[in-house]
Amino acid sequence: MRLPLIAPADLTVEQKALYDHMRQGIASNFNAFKVEREDGALMGPWNPWLHEPAIGKAIWDLTLAMTANAVLPDNIRQIAILIVGAHFNATYEIYAHVAVAEREGMSAERLAALVADLKPTDLSKDENVAFDFSYALCRGGALPEPLYRLALATFGQRGTNELIYLVGLYALVSTTLNGFNVPVPERE
Repeated sequence: MRLPLIAPADLTVEQKALYDHMRQGIASNFNAFKVEREDGALMGPWNPWLHEPAIGKAIWDLTLAMTANAVLPDNIRQIAILIVGAHFNATYEIYAHVAVAEREGMSAERLAALVADLKPTDLSKDENVAFDFSYALCRGGALPEPLYRLALATFGQRGTNELIYLVGLYALVSTTLNGFNVPVPERE
């Protein structure tokens, strides 16, 4: 880990405001995995965001907006997020969203394929479109037009937009985690 965890007692005024806002959102949206140390210091991407609170707040606000305005079913969202995490080999991202997907009942076989950067064999039609779309975006370059049109037909414009934004957001999160070498906590 390249940035030390910041104990709540050591936060600046700007960091403390962001910390309080993040803890509130974490409690309601990101509670399937370990996010803080015993003393309340935030782990995962939240710690780097606290080190740069002006940037961290912008990323956190985007994260909350993506959650609050979601139109895609969560299984589709988790497939996209896990594809990004696997593409970047972002261990904390994989740890966190495997926990979320397990809580929502995703099978071990499907999770194993996704985190190995492979296509699961048991995807529904919608999940198949989400996989292909997210996988293609992770590989770079313009998204192929037939795949974009298929996503529009499957998820509508708002859902397609959300899928693009999800891949982008979690590429940012994964890059943050990898750049700062954020470790995975012990799994309980």
